[in-house]
Amino acid sequence: MQPLYVVNNYGQFNHLIARALRDLGIPGMLISNETSPQDVARNCRGIILGGGPAMERSGQSARYLDLGLPVLGICLGIQVIALARGGTVRPGKAGGYGLVEVQIDEHNEILAGYPEHIRVWASHADEVEHPPKGYTVLAHSTISSVEAIAQERDHIYGVQWHPEVSHTENGRLVFENFSRICQS
Repeated sequence: MQPLYVVNNYGQFNHLIARALRDLGIPGMLISNETSPQDVARNCRGIILGGGPAMERSGQSARYLDLGLPVLGICLGIQVIALARGGTVRPGKAGGYGLVEVQIDEHNEILAGYPEHIRVWASHADEVEHPPKGYTVLAHSTISSVEAIAQERDHIYGVQWHPEVSHTENGRLVFENFSRICQS
């Protein structure tokens, strides 16, 4: 089975995404965000856009959205998705990392198995202000009206929070659900 590629956007938790996949028995590999889109398309079954400090350091990440592979964006990854597809991103009002209570509005395939409310570890230094046209908002919080998005037809998903850290309740579900999506 081909691995999931975890795109390293220089975030402090990207190595934890690869570790979380390994711990779940899901083949995964951390790759540079400068890897050519052709190499990505040939060698994986799905892409996880990891977090990072700034959009300017996201390399080829936006180009990976056009490969026809399922994509999960985490933190900066959701922002890459939003901007590449015509949405908007703004500086967050809450700023740095911390616990956030998220309300799940739609339990689609990426959020299957979650209760109505979850506590997550998230950064809101920047956040999606308006999702792209054709994307559904799946979750919100008192900090942000857009905590998770989906474009199910193309299997593109994004979460503002970090499912890979232990502070996020049931973070593994996002990875298990994404792996299942990538097998269909």
